[in-house]
Amino acid sequence: MSQSVGTLRQQVTGDLYAEVQTFYAQQMRRVDALDIEGFADTFTDDGEVVHAGGQRQSGRVEMIAGMRANLPRYQDIAVRHWFGHLLIEADPQDEDTVRVSYYTLVTQTDREGKVSFQPTFTVDDVLVRRDGRLLTRSRVIHRDSPAAPAAS
Repeated sequence: MSQSVGTLRQQVTGDLYAEVQTFYAQQMRRVDALDIEGFADTFTDDGEVVHAGGQRQSGRVEMIAGMRANLPRYQDIAVRHWFGHLLIEADPQDEDTVRVSYYTLVTQTDREGKVSFQPTFTVDDVLVRRDGRLLTRSRVIHRDSPAAPAAS
């Protein structure tokens, strides 16, 4: 599925941009370290993830169960999630809600140091501020694919 090019209606402050970047750095270090409970703790209790294949996980308990089931895939490899090209937009109706769209690349490094790249994705998140900290309320993951050729 080809992703449309988005534009921001209003630029966010540098402080919010840095806070969102730091949030993702901490969130991804948890998942890359296979800290499943710590990663799930970066979502709201009713947080939801819609994976590129259409699978949906709702709530921390379901997320943790899904991640535990996938742990054998990550034996003997180091996984790194790389995010870039973040588009961050504050919700004009709710100062505690931030919408973020970004590209992600996942690498896997084996014991010999060989690096493999996983398919790329575009991710759309809704972050909310609860008790002064950002949490992910929803995440929708879109697998990248070539754009359809332009009609002649």
